[in-house]
Amino acid sequence: MPDASGAEVPDAPGAKPPDAPDPLHRRLVAFQGLAAATAGTGKDPVNLPMIRHWCEAMGDAHPAYRGPDAVAPPTMLQAWTMGGLSGHTDRSPAYEELFALLDGAGYTSVVATDCEQEYLRPLRPGDEIGFDTVIESVSERKTTKLGTGYFVTTRTDVRAGGALAGTHRFRILKYAPAARPPRKPPARRPRPVINRDNAGFWEGVAGHRLLIQRCGDCAALRLPWLPGCADCGSREWDAVEAGGEGTVFSYVVMHHPSFPAFDPPYAVGLIELAEGVRMISNVVGVPYDEVRIGMPVRLEFLRVDEDLELPVFRAGGED
Repeated sequence: MPDASGAEVPDAPGAKPPDAPDPLHRRLVAFQGLAAATAGTGKDPVNLPMIRHWCEAMGDAHPAYRGPDAVAPPTMLQAWTMGGLSGHTDRSPAYEELFALLDGAGYTSVVATDCEQEYLRPLRPGDEIGFDTVIESVSERKTTKLGTGYFVTTRTDVRAGGALAGTHRFRILKYAPAARPPRKPPARRPRPVINRDNAGFWEGVAGHRLLIQRCGDCAALRLPWLPGCADCGSREWDAVEAGGEGTVFSYVVMHHPSFPAFDPPYAVGLIELAEGVRMISNVVGVPYDEVRIGMPVRLEFLRVDEDLELPVFRAGGED
């Protein structure tokens, strides 16, 4: 069934097809028009401290809400009727029965969806607030991305000194949560491409050794591994183990794009080893925004999953 955006979404487990008879809805609509609260009273009169707190939270510096002739922001209409942390004590039996019926049918979750307000007169400090609330409507069963349930709308008429000051409509969805899709296994890091030219490097990593190629003729060091020497062209070589000390020669911070198994932002450094060659790797041990050029680093090996370890460089290598 499509949701409000028109996208197809699955029904919650056990939900009846949209065109199937719905005996529960026939019971729910019987509550329409019944009182949810009668002769309720605000826990506090309209007052300047509460207005000030509201305006500070909302960033509203309008002068109408300050001074000896202050009025309350119209959007505070509901605030004067709220039950606070101790909750409401004025709910009617009909309201409690309606929600018990929904809970008993499996629609145990709730989310507020929207509200509408009408303002008839400003509220001023000292106004004593009274209100009545009615169960205005209960929708037919709806299926949303959250799950299948019913939209319940209540209307509260807010009075000050006995005169109607405004109306507040509040709509919630009482629903049975949709089944969550099965969790995907954690993404794995891409596997390095290992071939006959670089197999020795990865064999060294598996043994927690960072191996650098050394030309057999001119003794030039090279990293990454190559089939021939870039200085003299010789194809003869052996390998020496890096000591592990280095510095950040340059770096970038990766924000986008986001790849599976990577958690941006993170720092990728061009590390200059003490032996004079450079390699690209992650800089770890400090927040990404504290990596700096020239920062000393020390080699370590990071296990990223059950069969892959990678060489990385931890900041503060001299410690």
